[in-house]
Amino acid sequence: MAYTELVKNFNRIRDYMREFYIYGFKSRDEYTKKSARSYDDERRRLASWLGEYMQFRQTTEGKNVFLSIDSRMLHHNPLYKAWKTKSFTDGDITLHFILMDIFATGEALTVSDISERIDDYLAAFAKPRLFDESTIRKKLKEYVGEGLLEKKKQGKTMYYRKAPDLAFYDTDVLDFFSEIAPCGVIGSFLLDKRKRQKENFAFKHHYITGAIDSEIVSQLFQAMHENRMVCMRVVNRKENVSEIKVLPLQIFISVQNGRQYVMAYEQKHKRISSFRIDNIVKITPGNTSDRLEELRGQLEKMKSHMWGVSTQSRSGMRMETVTFTIRYGYGEQHIHQRLEREKRCGHVEKIDDHTSRFYAEVYDASELIPWIRTFLCRITEIHFSNAVLEAQFRRDIENMYRLYEV
Repeated sequence: MAYTELVKNFNRIRDYMREFYIYGFKSRDEYTKKSARSYDDERRRLASWLGEYMQFRQTTEGKNVFLSIDSRMLHHNPLYKAWKTKSFTDGDITLHFILMDIFATGEALTVSDISERIDDYLAAFAKPRLFDESTIRKKLKEYVGEGLLEKKKQGKTMYYRKAPDLAFYDTDVLDFFSEIAPCGVIGSFLLDKRKRQKENFAFKHHYITGAIDSEIVSQLFQAMHENRMVCMRVVNRKENVSEIKVLPLQIFISVQNGRQYVMAYEQKHKRISSFRIDNIVKITPGNTSDRLEELRGQLEKMKSHMWGVSTQSRSGMRMETVTFTIRYGYGEQHIHQRLEREKRCGHVEKIDDHTSRFYAEVYDASELIPWIRTFLCRITEIHFSNAVLEAQFRRDIENMYRLYEV
């Protein structure tokens, strides 16, 4: 098939966008999931959308292609461009503009009226394209579902007319939420219809990769809205694919790296678990459930023992505890304040003017390790109920000392 800049299925380039932006260390020969021809086509597509961010590095294994984006310097997520490149057929685009022109008057029309007016438009062409009534009905149904048109039955006849234009939010509101909210690409589409103005926002922690998973996230939100089970097609680290039936409950987003998770009730194991959204390949809607509010209540109670997204202990214990004590000097009260601010489900006790103790009882204490390491130079005592985890933590410290010859 000939190369085209547009794509019909976003999943076709989703993996490549992730590989080029997040990893970016593979040469052409190392992309083995698809053919070398597919790699060349997807690379060309990305270059046409994001060419200003594409870079190359020559290595002994070959030329590595990667996306280099400093998210701190961006006002708008450039990855949204990929969502604005959906392909269409000649018939789709022709029928779209004819219908929009017909409905521009605001008049309510029947399918018969619409068909006649389409024929009038096409009669001006030497070799007109023909649209049967079935095709027109399908397009009208699609546009009603998308909110472009509205329908109303009068007697036995259905009438269609253009839906009223939506009132736009303030541009500053769209600017902000299109960058920090899940499915922010929706705000980006709305901004495209507004006149650009001065940029008023810059983001310190601008996690732009969530844009790649917007379709999956929107499908999960839709399932929650409808109290609906879904079948998730999930790929693991070894690239094995499995199908898991769940009831989605809530979306969690990491404040450390922007990674998105869905908290969901697993039907097979009868438990609430977390799933990385970037590992979900496909969502298939299932039957509705009457347990959404009940299970959300369970999840809310579980949060008192969740540091991150883990809902069960790796050690086999029901709960794991971690306790550490830190010392700080004069003029460093901000250290205690930081503990209070970042404690989440933990507890902080002030021992004296220069000593504080942190304690937490959680499902998985290993989730605290990255955060605990930020206090290393101040920790005077630390203990984990999980002996294996504590031994690993101490080994890591010893290895670091050796590395830096301390």
